[in-house]
Parts: sequence; structure tokens; C-alpha cells
Amino acid sequence: MAAPEYILALDYGERRVGVAIAHTIARLPHPLTTLTNSETLLTDITQLVLREHAGLVIVGLPRGMDGGYTDQTRAAEAFADKLRGVLEVPVALADETLTSVDAEASLPYQKNRPKGDIDAMAASLILERYLVDHPAGEVRA
Repeated sequence: MAAPEYILALDYGERRVGVAIAHTIARLPHPLTTLTNSETLLTDITQLVLREHAGLVIVGLPRGMDGGYTDQTRAAEAFADKLRGVLEVPVALADETLTSVDAEASLPYQKNRPKGDIDAMAASLILERYLVDHPAGEVRA
């Protein structure tokens, strides 16, 4: 029996990378984890792709409020290019405009909430947007 295929979404940041996951059939994204952006990040993501049987990786693409490119946009694109060089699955980009703001608003209020929770929730929102923009027949992991 073949392993089910999943989609991973990444909210790339200078310090942390939020990760979310959804099954290609159920299409219900949820936060998975937050990784530290360190020298082992590409290895950590590669292992996560293998462990979770991911067939597609989505990287959030931040844009300025005017829709233009920023330094963060270029950093996310460069990161996606690095992933393409090490992963054996496709890597795509998806709009992540205001997902961190939406993620923080969607989480229950608590003092000193870990930033990683917000990053993982933002990745979940990136994946949700991707799935809305790509009907079931268009998503092939």
C-alpha cells in the first residue's frame, strides 16, 4: 500500500520557519511544528518531508503592502531555490500577505505566547490559501 501524500507549507523567517501540513485528499491544513533557522535547516526540512511523506512543499512568499518585492520576498525566493536543490519533491511559492497577523489574531490570547505557535499557524494559513487557489484536481503532490 502506497503512503498517503501530504503537502507541507513553510512560513520562512530569519529566525524560525513555521511548518504546516495537509493531506492531498482531506485538504485540511493544520500547524505541525516550528523549526529554527540554523545551519541544519535544509537537512531538518528534508527529514520532515521524508517522515511526513510530503509530495509537495509550499513556501510562503511575502510581499510589501503595495504587492511589490521586498528584501523578505527575495529571501523567501532564495530559500525556495535552495530547497529545490536538495528536495526530491516540487517546491512552489504561495502568497503569504498578512498571514502572521491573521495567525496571531486566530490564536487564543495568552501571555507570552511562543512566537513559534504564530509561525506554525501562519504556515497553516499559507497552505489554506494555496489549497483554495488550487482545486483538488490541480494539486498533485
